[in-house]
Amino acid sequence: MADKHARVSWKGDLENGSGTIEQVGSGAFGPLAVSWAARTGDEGGMTSPEELIAAAHASCFSMAFSARLAKAGTPPDRLEVSATVTFVPGEGITTSALEVTGVVPGITEESFVAAAEDAKENCPVSAALKGNVETTVTANLAA
Repeated sequence: MADKHARVSWKGDLENGSGTIEQVGSGAFGPLAVSWAARTGDEGGMTSPEELIAAAHASCFSMAFSARLAKAGTPPDRLEVSATVTFVPGEGITTSALEVTGVVPGITEESFVAAAEDAKENCPVSAALKGNVETTVTANLAA
């Protein structure tokens, strides 16, 4: 088991206040400014929980997808993954849309897409979102 940690400070109310992701346990990044405005459109150089979820989903999917491809005997040369997480005020996070383009020698388009769907369904971040957030994947095999 691996526990991961983050520490955030917040000043003020929701609409006018702002916060700082002071640190993450690994020390990989921080401090990062966060605000309600960053969540609802005007980023102003600040991040949001949704942006961090997008980064987490894209990286988790990348690892799960590369593992599935390697297990099938077709390890990827390169995967480029993006995630777009949509936040709707009053509703919350509604979707996380993954898009992957991969260079994978020896694989068919059909097998590539099937492995992408499997990775999308089974990566731990997808599992955490399941039942609450619609997740999709668009998979493109590069020539």
